[in-house]
Amino acid sequence: MQLVILDYGSGNLRSVEQSVRRASHDVSAQLGTPEVEISLCRDAEDVRKADMIILPGVGHYADCWAGLSALDGMLEALGEQVIQKAKPFLGICVGMQLMANRGFEGVETKGLGWINADVKALNGGIDSYGNRLKIPHMGWNSISLHQADHALCHNIQDGDQLYFLHSYHMDLLDKDVCLASAQYGETITAMVARDTMVGTQFHPEKSQRLGQQLLRNFLTWRP
Repeated sequence: MQLVILDYGSGNLRSVEQSVRRASHDVSAQLGTPEVEISLCRDAEDVRKADMIILPGVGHYADCWAGLSALDGMLEALGEQVIQKAKPFLGICVGMQLMANRGFEGVETKGLGWINADVKALNGGIDSYGNRLKIPHMGWNSISLHQADHALCHNIQDGDQLYFLHSYHMDLLDKDVCLASAQYGETITAMVARDTMVGTQFHPEKSQRLGQQLLRNFLTWRP
């Protein structure tokens, strides 16, 4: 089993890679199966050879889209492998946001168009003490599960806390793809799923035990 983590200049790659390697080791030890072969990838041909794909992302939506688009043939390869060949795909933070139709961070920028959604600025709002909520939304926040029976949610409970760091969020036009949400002055899309693709607004690689559980769930997912 080969898994690639896309390296398109978005940062945070090593943290994601290390967390996925730990998850792979745990799955191998538990199931007695070979560990997943994990590599960083900038080549469209490597995406075509892979069995699973992870798209991480940290920073500005438009910059991340530009970095991904600049990799020769990468957008076409992703469409072929994820949409046409139905390979499991995980988008993390801005990686999830890039699955949307378009983003509005700075200038309107297109996205992959896999999830019917727009990426918009957080409103902030007021907390229960009457204080203005800070942007970016940074830190631990509980989630509400909407599809607890999905494989990605195995051993993750309603009310569990995961680590968020973002100023923009995915405003879903199709609510049926929402796996989980969070509250931060408004309802935030925390997890999405459609066909063989999933995404998390929070960072599993920063979410300790539950983040590792989610990565194990992804590695053992056979949609």
